[in-house]
Amino acid sequence: MGRLYEAVTLLPRGALAFGAAAAGRGDAGRTLLRADASPGEGRQEPLRPGGARVMGHAVLTVLLGALSLVLAALFVLAVARGALYGFVDHGPYDTSWGGPSRAGAWLAHFAVATPAGCAALAAMYGTAALQRRTTAPLRGERRVRWALPAALICALAGTLFVIAFVRQLP
Repeated sequence: MGRLYEAVTLLPRGALAFGAAAAGRGDAGRTLLRADASPGEGRQEPLRPGGARVMGHAVLTVLLGALSLVLAALFVLAVARGALYGFVDHGPYDTSWGGPSRAGAWLAHFAVATPAGCAALAAMYGTAALQRRTTAPLRGERRVRWALPAALICALAGTLFVIAFVRQLP
């Protein structure tokens, strides 16, 4: 549950860290971006990064935070339209998936929404892990090479998804 909380709070933490770094409080911004505030065993005390570097990490955290909020909304939508389908749609079910009965429509929507909700939760978990890997230099660790390109690709994919979703709305 901790990683999911971390994923949902990425956007505000990134925005606050950006503001702190812009105001000249890079240490406060760095603390907001780090998942664990104290270095553990085998880690060295990180160098104090400049404000521009903290702001760069904050912008990336905001992008990943926006993606995780979209994923959280997809999870809520999957629960509302899947597990709670019979309560949110009162029929008629003649043209619904699994219709014409209410039970059949509810079952069909539940069967589709369950894997979609699980995928959204897994993606949120992955987004939090990706943010931890991209901000590794703020904790005195080495960042893996694929973390930054993967974070940028995920942010771009999330943006394209939101644009496509909004365009399909009536």
